[in-house]
Amino acid sequence: MREVCIAGTGSTTFGRHSAVTPQDLAARAARAAVLEAGIARSDIGAIYVGNFVSGVLTGQEVLAGLLADHIGLAGVPATKVEGACASGGIAFRHAVMAVASGLCEAALAVGTESMTHADTATVTAALNCAMDHRSDGAAGLTYPGLFGLVWRAHAERYGTSREEVAAVSVKNKRNGLRNPLASMGADLSLDDVAQSKPIADPLALYDCCGISDGAAAVLVTTTERAKEAEGLPIRVLAAAQSSGPARISGLDNLLSFPATVQAAQRAFAESGLSPTDIDLVELHDCFSIAEIVDSEDLGVVPRGEGGRWALDGRTAVDGEMPINASGGLLAKGHPVGATGIGQIYEVVQQLRGTHPNQVKEAGIGLTHNLGGTGISCTVSILGRPDV
Repeated sequence: MREVCIAGTGSTTFGRHSAVTPQDLAARAARAAVLEAGIARSDIGAIYVGNFVSGVLTGQEVLAGLLADHIGLAGVPATKVEGACASGGIAFRHAVMAVASGLCEAALAVGTESMTHADTATVTAALNCAMDHRSDGAAGLTYPGLFGLVWRAHAERYGTSREEVAAVSVKNKRNGLRNPLASMGADLSLDDVAQSKPIADPLALYDCCGISDGAAAVLVTTTERAKEAEGLPIRVLAAAQSSGPARISGLDNLLSFPATVQAAQRAFAESGLSPTDIDLVELHDCFSIAEIVDSEDLGVVPRGEGGRWALDGRTAVDGEMPINASGGLLAKGHPVGATGIGQIYEVVQQLRGTHPNQVKEAGIGLTHNLGGTGISCTVSILGRPDV
């Protein structure tokens, strides 16, 4: 397998893009990634597009082929991939595998989603397509409902407090103020979060990520070809994927998602690294409590201490394990198919030293993209060429 580098990146803002189609958003990000990479279009041998609910919300499918045609790559194999909220991360892994295997010299991974034009009930129904409709869906479960249960289980087992969970939202919303791609940054207090509108007890409004539109793209190529890029090439040290139980009854408990644990183990084995080698993390904080559980599953925070670490500032940008310096989903929003590649984009900027909310001496970064009730997950590890 050949070593793979990220040579180009592109991203729209995440937020509201009225009357802009998901394929047009994807084209904006893709063109930026190709331009930055300095790769001729004729050298791009594959396109993978992560998207989850375009068919349901916009009535438009075949996004990969539409994108290829739109950006002058008609004839290039173009594939849409779907894995619920992990769709973007899966698209990235496919692009990496295409180059690593020698199938092509360069591949484009794009994530895109358009959601804000639809009403909340319609979006909720679309997102619930990621549930098993014979069990969880039939029971009326929603994702805020699921993570409300996760919170209660974590609090019962570890004594996690309202203040500790709110500290995640405070941190990520504040980080978002430093990121021009984030649409929902805010300077909040712990009380602001706790007293916001109830959503699914104990979750309140500021504990939840927002419905968003957006797209992100990365172009991956071989190490040699990446030297031609405009920006610093970033090495792909691991791109792992796993699957987990399809319904919550398949979970041993609500304190851990097996897909995250397995994907992390595979990524660390593939890279030869351990959690202590990681300098920063962009993880799937669809809800504040999700960041706590995800960080523990990844092994970057001790089991049961995710909330305490957030409250103590240990996961802040200047803490010992910076998590979601971009603002995460809580501040950027969650255009579902775009989120995983948006995380890759953020870590690349951090490793290049060009991020507006820069983590000092960032050399190795990890991304985590979780789908559904933990049915799909990707974990990727990226590194500077000098580490």
